[in-house]
Amino acid sequence: MEKISKKIKIKSMNKYINKLKDLIFSYNLDGYIVPKNDEYFSEYANPDRLQKISNFNGSAGLAIILINKNYLFVDGRYTIQAKKQVGTKFKIIQIPNSSPKEELKKFKKKMNLGFDPKLFTNISLARNFGDSANLLPISVNLIDKIGISKIKEFKNNYFYTLPEKIVGETVNSKINRLINELKNKKIDNIFISAPENVAWLLNIRGKDNPYSPIPNSNLILTKNREIYVFCNKKKINKIINKYIYKKFKFFDPNDFFKVINNLSGNNFCIDYLTCSTYHQFLMSSKFKIKSYIDPCYTMKAIKNNIEINNMIKAHEYDGAALTKFLYWIKKNKAKNITELSAEKKLEIFRRKNKYYISPSFNTIAGAGPNSAIIHYKANKKTNRKIFKRDIFLCDSGGQYKYGTTDVTRTLCFDSPSKKIKDRFTRVLKGHIAVINTNLNKIKTGKEIDIQARKFLKKINLDYSHGTGHGVGFYLNVHEGPQSISKFNQVALKPGMILSNEPGYYEENKFGIRIENLIYIKKLKKNIFFENLTFAPIDVDLIDFKLLSKNEKNYLNNYHSQTYNKLAKYLNEKEKKWLLNLI
Repeated sequence: MEKISKKIKIKSMNKYINKLKDLIFSYNLDGYIVPKNDEYFSEYANPDRLQKISNFNGSAGLAIILINKNYLFVDGRYTIQAKKQVGTKFKIIQIPNSSPKEELKKFKKKMNLGFDPKLFTNISLARNFGDSANLLPISVNLIDKIGISKIKEFKNNYFYTLPEKIVGETVNSKINRLINELKNKKIDNIFISAPENVAWLLNIRGKDNPYSPIPNSNLILTKNREIYVFCNKKKINKIINKYIYKKFKFFDPNDFFKVINNLSGNNFCIDYLTCSTYHQFLMSSKFKIKSYIDPCYTMKAIKNNIEINNMIKAHEYDGAALTKFLYWIKKNKAKNITELSAEKKLEIFRRKNKYYISPSFNTIAGAGPNSAIIHYKANKKTNRKIFKRDIFLCDSGGQYKYGTTDVTRTLCFDSPSKKIKDRFTRVLKGHIAVINTNLNKIKTGKEIDIQARKFLKKINLDYSHGTGHGVGFYLNVHEGPQSISKFNQVALKPGMILSNEPGYYEENKFGIRIENLIYIKKLKKNIFFENLTFAPIDVDLIDFKLLSKNEKNYLNNYHSQTYNKLAKYLNEKEKKWLLNLI
């Protein structure tokens, strides 16, 4: 049945590719570029045009459709997934082994490639293509024109406000901070292109994608404190009458040029990483463009005490739900449980909390060989029964009224092999090394990333993703500029929240990842990480001979803290099980 269904999907995909190629020909082009992102550069594209044309549903990628050839570019997280999903119609290229510009330079002639200027930034075009092709902006999106992409609208999708007791800072205070940034840089106007930054600045949320409570919107702030918000005006009914928002002017996105044409000043500040080619072109017709990283990113990344305390609360609720799930699945030895039924059960536990709103991303529930697919998403066609011999990896998170969570646990249901215990323990040692980092001495994520990988690298092993990403406060589960990765040199500061998730994967065999969220705390002169996530780690996967005394002490203390925080939410059997881990 799965093979037949896949054939039907591939056949349908081929039909749309052929339709697209007819359009490419009619526009006198050699090809068309299809990115993953939508017009708002959202973490979860709506619509997901890349998936529609290629069947690939990973969170990052780019396709080039040529008259005689198709390319799909993905990073190391998605090569296995891409091979399984796209069939033979696309040549899959792993970045950074190659890139679009390197592949295009192999052709004898310079290609004329069409693109939607609302879906690219100037820097993304330069980075991916350089001078390898003639890039031609097309005002109509060709994927939309062949009729396969449509924006998904959610029920009761209105913008709403968050009170100060939740976010810890007023809108006026945030605007004042941003105005000071403008003055320091001698900026007349700034374009806030990233919707998550608009949401943070205005203390508003929405429901324009399934996992992040972000209202699709852009914003202009002038040095004179004039605020122009571009959004679907049908969605502002719940906020428009509140005093603070009465001062703002709301416009349809199509009115952008009309608004900037009536603005004064000499220059416009944009974030070159998130401002579309389309918007930049319109602004540059009247203003001198100044490119900076949007100051909201750094402001937003450093959580205030109220946000941190609320995140602690959210993680307590989430830890209780996850612990109940872990007890349930370990007790049942995965008997008659599938990937999808496990995912559904975890969601049921989370939904019992009245402050739970939604998942914070697609749950990754992979058993056996599927656990090796870093961003695996089970569906009716791939759904696998969890066998007792399987390694099971579950990466999930929730959006709560009080914050955002993200946690991964790897489980076994039988005696694991010596090899698997070795790999799990090395990942655990890396995980412990991160949380125990002396932040008085180590200042960047790049330095910490080295510590996380060193136990795997001792036996010439590694993993193909970063060790940690920034996390938003009731916003995107992935947030910058902070991260723990090979190249990130952003200074880590108190108040920042990151994930701590080293891993190890063997294709078609098993995958391992241990993830907690952590935050940076300052106490007097000491700066250090503190765990936000509290949920048991599977001790059946640990080779305790490989752990140092300090690592064993850390693990015992962690499980002791977990018990003390969560016992009040657990029944007697769950408490007894958790207590036995200490």
